Amino acid sequence: MIPPWSEERRLLAAIRGGDRTAAEELVERTYSAVFASLYRLCGDRDMAADLTQETYRKAWEALSGFDGRSQFFTWLYRIAYTTFLNAIRRPRRMTSLDAPDAPEMRDDAPGADQLLSDEESATRLRAAVLKLPEDLRFTVTAHFWGGLPVKEIARIESITGVAVRKRLHKAFGILESALDEEER
Repeated sequence: MIPPWSEERRLLAAIRGGDRTAAEELVERTYSAVFASLYRLCGDRDMAADLTQETYRKAWEALSGFDGRSQFFTWLYRIAYTTFLNAIRRPRRMTSLDAPDAPEMRDDAPGADQLLSDEESATRLRAAVLKLPEDLRFTVTAHFWGGLPVKEIARIESITGVAVRKRLHKAFGILESALDEEER
């Protein structure tokens, strides 16, 4: 549960004063929402867990620059989103599974036939969202995957709520066309 505004300010003041318990409480209250947002962006639990840790590391390093004009979670979501974008832009290291010293990899996941349809749909949607222009992509991911209200997105982007809704409408049209075209 994300803390109410007054509670958030109290926790942030305590954290700035060196109160480790307050920092742990703020992480505890925001961790699942940050993780869920990142998981929706990348579709990989391990990657989402790594990105969540990286998000909090970056947030603590930059906490002195947080001015409180937005809610802490909004600021944290923006860090998470940027961390995700940076991660997918980095080249990935590959390790051969045929190497003699490769670790034994067990797969305890359900069978492919059980997951294929939903996973294909989620992957196609995720890919289509990531191809949107930056302003539309941020608006869609912040609202639907990050759970930020239209009013908060408008504040972050310095636009009106109506403009946010127009972005969402435009993004839906682009996504619908892209997904329809892909099915053909």
